[in-house]
Amino acid sequence: MKADWATYLAMAALFSVLSFLSIGGAVSVIPEIHRQAVEISHWMTDRQFVDLVAIAQAAPGPNVLFVTLIGHHVAGIPGALLATFCMCGPACFVAFLVAQVFERFKHKRWRIAVQAGLVPLSVGLIAAVALLIARAADNDWKTLLITAVTFALTYWTRVSPLYALGAATALGVAGLL
Repeated sequence: MKADWATYLAMAALFSVLSFLSIGGAVSVIPEIHRQAVEISHWMTDRQFVDLVAIAQAAPGPNVLFVTLIGHHVAGIPGALLATFCMCGPACFVAFLVAQVFERFKHKRWRIAVQAGLVPLSVGLIAAVALLIARAADNDWKTLLITAVTFALTYWTRVSPLYALGAATALGVAGLL
C-alpha cells in the first residue's frame, strides 16, 4: 500500500491517542486498532490483521511489536517507525511522570485504590482482545474446536497454550485441518 501524508497523519493520530488508552499494554487496544485499521480506514483485511497480531505475539520481544507490523503493512519502513514511536513515545513520557508521583505517594490510600482499580480494567481489555482474535480466526468447527481446547488447556491446567498451538500447527501442516 502506498502511503500519503494523510495516511501518515491518520496513523500518527491513531497510535498517539491509543498510546494513552493502552492500560495493561498495547494488546489491550487491539480491538480499537482493528476497528480503525480494518473497518474504518481499510488499510488491511480482517485476516491480514489477525495474521500480523499472531506473528508479533509469536516473536520474542514486547507485545507492542504488532503495531510495528501494522505500520509496515500500511506504509513500509517509515510507517513502522512512525506507528511504533507514536504508540510508545507519548505513553512512556506520561508513565515516567506518573511513576514519579506514585513513588512520592506510595503509601497514600488514593494511590493504592487507583492501582487496584486498574487491574480489572486491564483484565477486561485483554479479554476483549482474546474474543476479537477468536472471532476472526474461528471460521469453521475445526478452528473453533482448536480455540476451545486451547482455552480449556490454558484455563484449567498449567500447560502452556503454545503446546496446543504447536499441535494445531502440526495438524494443519499434515493436512488434517
